[in-house]
Amino acid sequence: MPRAVAASSTALRARRRASARSRLWSRLAALAILCALIAVGLGFLFAGSSDKLAKGTQVSGLDLGGLTPAAAERLLEQRSAKLATVPVTFTDGARTFRLTPRRLGVVVDWHATVATAAQTGDGFGLVRGYKRLGLEFFPQDLAPQAHAYQAGLSYQLDLLAAAINAPHREARLVRRGLHVSIAPGSTGRVLDRSGARAVIVAALAGFSRAPVALPVVSDPPKVTVRSLEAAQRAATQVIGAPLTIVAGPTRLRIPRWRLAKILHLPTGNNTTLSFTGPAADRYFARLERNLDRAPKDAGFAVNASGSVRVLPASAGIALDVPQSAARMLAVAEQSTDRVAHLALTEHQPQRSTAQARAMGITGTVATYETFYGGDPNRIHNVQLVAHLVDGKLIAPGETFSFNGATGERSAEKGFLEAPVIINGELQTGLGGGVCQVSTTVFNAAYEAGLPIVERTNHALYISHYPLGRDATVNYPDVDLKFSNDTGHWLLLRTFVGASSLTVGLYGTSPHRRVESIGAPLRVVAPPPVQKTVDATLAPGAVEVDDSGVPAQTTSVERKVYTAEGKLLSDQTWYSSYRAEPKVIRVGPPKPKQTKKPTTTTTTPPTTTTPGGPH
Repeated sequence: MPRAVAASSTALRARRRASARSRLWSRLAALAILCALIAVGLGFLFAGSSDKLAKGTQVSGLDLGGLTPAAAERLLEQRSAKLATVPVTFTDGARTFRLTPRRLGVVVDWHATVATAAQTGDGFGLVRGYKRLGLEFFPQDLAPQAHAYQAGLSYQLDLLAAAINAPHREARLVRRGLHVSIAPGSTGRVLDRSGARAVIVAALAGFSRAPVALPVVSDPPKVTVRSLEAAQRAATQVIGAPLTIVAGPTRLRIPRWRLAKILHLPTGNNTTLSFTGPAADRYFARLERNLDRAPKDAGFAVNASGSVRVLPASAGIALDVPQSAARMLAVAEQSTDRVAHLALTEHQPQRSTAQARAMGITGTVATYETFYGGDPNRIHNVQLVAHLVDGKLIAPGETFSFNGATGERSAEKGFLEAPVIINGELQTGLGGGVCQVSTTVFNAAYEAGLPIVERTNHALYISHYPLGRDATVNYPDVDLKFSNDTGHWLLLRTFVGASSLTVGLYGTSPHRRVESIGAPLRVVAPPPVQKTVDATLAPGAVEVDDSGVPAQTTSVERKVYTAEGKLLSDQTWYSSYRAEPKVIRVGPPKPKQTKKPTTTTTTPPTTTTPGGPH
């Protein structure tokens, strides 16, 4: 027979607890199923129609719940159109700025905005229900999707920034007399352009016309008092005592006030001192004028005997301003030994003494003198162009060009109006008198036996030049050229006297002998006659104002021999001169005499009556 189990036994108590847990889980499962059914019911209860926007859906504060998307879009467009010219007031403290959507070209994509709003309460039935249930308790206000005309908006932001911005002020060094102090900076405030762009577009796209504060950010200084303390101490040291500068034998003392003037105090993030700026530039320019010495090429001096001696070359020196300024500052930042040695750069001449001696310019090769006169302008031009060709060096084998040596004869170079031959007529023109120099140069080269490459005679015959040996020039087409075939350098010198011009060619004389054979001046055509009628003269009378000059021609042959008598060259130059017209005045023609008309008288016959009167 089975043994009875006591009610208080351990096994019985375990069975009772298991049964209780089973009942609890059953109840919980039933409750969960009930809650699920309730949740599903609520989801479907609040799901509503998917064709309409959920309650609690707002765009820029406007409730669109219960409307279809199309109706909501129309409503939004109508409201936006009414507010297109209604301004929004933007503020910055007490300052106000009124802007309208139309002014900045603000455009809202209402279709996209409504589509986004619809998505907040949309979805599959149960999901849509819970989304809309959430909107019932927590309405969502969407911002319109808008954009503005960017160029206009940027321009408006520029105007706002100009009115609002108060940039920071950097701390800076300040000099008052011989004292350097630090002026503290200050924090500024500037428009947050990026934030303002978003705020302005959002406000103008929305329907509220309440004032909107513009975003402004602080603008702290980058340079502080602390960052300038070291520079302030250094600047005080620089101008704390006089400075001595040394350049070769020159020794100068710079007083404190001068150091203060030429010391450039740093600005901005830079904390470096320097001797720069307008005052320093002027000071160093004066130093350069006093210290700089241009290099001098070796030259040549013609002795009275015609021999030539070499004038020695000399090196030049120039102040290296940047390096000298750096040396001065480095010494000035010291409290002792305030003596700065300036940096000098040596410049060598282009032609050394040895090079000049090697050129072989030792004596006279040939000289020629012509005499001049005329008005002061012509004499001035002769002296000016003689100076332009003076000192020209002609290398062995080189061809000398008169136009190349003088360049254009212009008023900018100082040439004046004087008598000159233009198109075969004596007129007044710029540079009259230049051909006096070219003719003298030609004759010097002629007497030296040098090859004449190019030469042109004057259009009119000039009696005070050697027959057939004049040379005219006209920049740039008519030139005088000759070559140096002596094998050594040639030096061309001009010597201008009160009434004469001498041109000399100096080098190593080739000891040539020049023989000239000139043809007589030959008339080839009579002068043309220019006749005018002078009513003050008696009929048939003739007065000669200018006898004119006939057209003429001549030639000159030059033979050049070596010292041993060998013929080097035989060249002939032909010159043809235009005629100058004969100018006469004649009286008016004699008046023609007219014959007087002949008068005939007819006498009627006389009739006699026989017996006489009665």
